[in-house]
Formats: sequence, structure tokens, C-alpha cells
Amino acid sequence: MAVLAAAARRLLATARSRRAFWSASWSAEQAAPSASSPPPDSKKKKAPSGSGPHRLAAVMDAVNERKLPPELRGRGNAVRSETDIVNVVEQRIWHSMEEGHFENLPGKGKPLNLNSNPHADPAEDTLYRILSRNGCAPEWVELNKEIRGMIAGWRSALKKAWANQSEVDGSSWNDDCRVLQEQIRQINDKVFRYNLIVPFGRQMFGLNWEKEVDKLKSNKEETRTRRWTD
Repeated sequence: MAVLAAAARRLLATARSRRAFWSASWSAEQAAPSASSPPPDSKKKKAPSGSGPHRLAAVMDAVNERKLPPELRGRGNAVRSETDIVNVVEQRIWHSMEEGHFENLPGKGKPLNLNSNPHADPAEDTLYRILSRNGCAPEWVELNKEIRGMIAGWRSALKKAWANQSEVDGSSWNDDCRVLQEQIRQINDKVFRYNLIVPFGRQMFGLNWEKEVDKLKSNKEETRTRRWTD
């Protein structure tokens, strides 16, 4: 029995020593990682910078390239302006005319049908045709005529007030200025409304009091210079 107890104690001691050895080895590896193993961040591959924008720019260039006429494609970084496209269109028209493509068009020799505008919105085109049949014009057309008439009358009144102003007593000029400035405000209000309803590209500028008076001053100086030269 004593022999068995001694053998059991030796086995337990051997197992404890082995467990302590492997525990110490594992702790050392965790405390000091191997220098040969790369850091975790270095294993991550970085995406090439700017790859997304470059690809998008390439796609946009390809789309714009396909929009151009064949004569202007593949020119690289050559300057492309509206004039280049107009020249290509004119060349095609001249070639078609020389080849006689415009000789036997349908409706040749007959008046054009201007009752409808294929480039306008169908609803607006119908409305314009109804107004035309009843002898009326769109609101922005009538407002344009009214504004131009008001501007012409206002400038005529300004010239008259400028010519009648007295160098000694400026009270009449001051009174005229107040009236004219109130009229210019009314005109600009109509111009603002006109610009809201007019089709794109037909907007107009309002009147500016300082600019209108400067024009009269410059015209007066030019008249004086002509008199002195004559």
C-alpha cells in the first residue's frame, strides 16, 4: 500500500509540473507576440484611393462621347465648342442638298401649317390656338406691350423734367423726381410679374433710377461738347 501511495504521488507531481510548464509557455506567447507575425492592421488591404471617382468620370466621358457626332468623336482633349457642332450640322445639310435629299420632300411648294407647334407643350399649344382663334394673345404678350409703352412714356417724362429743371430753384425737379420714382416702382413691379410668367429666355430688366439719370447727364455733356466743337 505504501508503494502504491508513493507511485500516485509521483504521477500527480509530474502532471502538475507539466501543467505549470504549458501555462507558463502560453502566458509568455500572449505577453510577447512573435516579431515575424505582421500586425493586424497590415493584413487589411486598402482600396486604391480615387478608384470610385475615376470610374465615374470615365463613364461620364464615354456617355458624352456618344452624344457627339461621329466627326467629333475620338479627339481626346481637343477643345469642343458649340461652333464645332454647328459646323458639322451645316456640312451635313450642304451634303444633303448637293445629293438632292431636299428635292422631293412631302408638302413641297405648299404653305406651312403653323396652327400647331410640335416643340411646345401640348396643353400650352392648345391654349395658344384657342386664344389665337378668338383674337387674343397670351398674358405675357399683352403685359410686354404694356410695359414697353409705360417705359417709353416714363423716359419721355424724365427727359421733359430734366430739360425744365431750374438751376436756381430745384423744387420742381425734386417734385418730378418723386413722381417719376413712384412710376418706376410700378413699372418694375409689372416687370417682375412679367418675368414670372414669360417663357424662359424672354425675361427683361427693370428700370434703374441712377442709370437713367446718368444717361441724361452723359447726353447733356455730349451735346455741350458738340456745340463747343461746332
